[in-house]
Amino acid sequence: MDQTSKAEAFAALHHTGEILILPNAWDAASAAVMADVGAKAVATSSAAVAWSHGYPDGDALPLPLLLATISAVARVSNVPVTADIEGGYTDDLAELGETIRAVIGAGAVGINLEDGRRDPDLHARKIEAARQAADGAGVALFINARTDVYLKGLAEGHAAYVETLRRAELYRGAGASGIFVPGPSEPDLIGRLADEIRLPLNIMLLPNLPAASQLQALGVRRISSATAPFRQAYATLANATAAFLTDGAASAFAADATRLGNLNTRFG
Repeated sequence: MDQTSKAEAFAALHHTGEILILPNAWDAASAAVMADVGAKAVATSSAAVAWSHGYPDGDALPLPLLLATISAVARVSNVPVTADIEGGYTDDLAELGETIRAVIGAGAVGINLEDGRRDPDLHARKIEAARQAADGAGVALFINARTDVYLKGLAEGHAAYVETLRRAELYRGAGASGIFVPGPSEPDLIGRLADEIRLPLNIMLLPNLPAASQLQALGVRRISSATAPFRQAYATLANATAAFLTDGAASAFAADATRLGNLNTRFG
């Protein structure tokens, strides 16, 4: 598929009867593995990408490294790619527009754009700027507007629910394609958010989160793995390397790698 077709396909995945289970990659190899085992689309995780380059999460990753990662992921993926660009790495709307055009140029057909602790009205203007830049580039970019009311504890209880709905509607009016609400895991709360938010709702994977089938029944349209794949992969690496350092035995790295296939051939 060309980029236009991928953008259309990615948007359509949010409007079927089936929840989109979206794994988050951090480099070309992780993205290729995820796509090859059946992912319908691949996302990047801002934290995992930053960690893979030796930077902390939180707008610390140099933009050229982000763009190089998106380009590498898109190059090896035959499925749509959406990129987590944190808060856009700037609050300057003109600079943000340039970043959006560069992200699209790298091959992404979707983005996550988070408000964090920023003023919601500023974030709405950033969504508008992102939409204008994408339209100018001729790509129907899926803008997943993330609000961190729950994740960062910006409000509590019913006030958090009301504020999340207010921001979701504000961001919808600004041109968002979907709303990402990381943090909630209680079925009742998730169901109420899905009922009231007038865009596809994205929820983040948490240890106590209901199964995807239950989330689908609650009205959630997308579940993101966030940093879980990175943590799993690197925990396995840490444990295996520690065992190898004990006695140098090959058994330390004896995990079944059948699904990986021949990576040299895959990337050739």
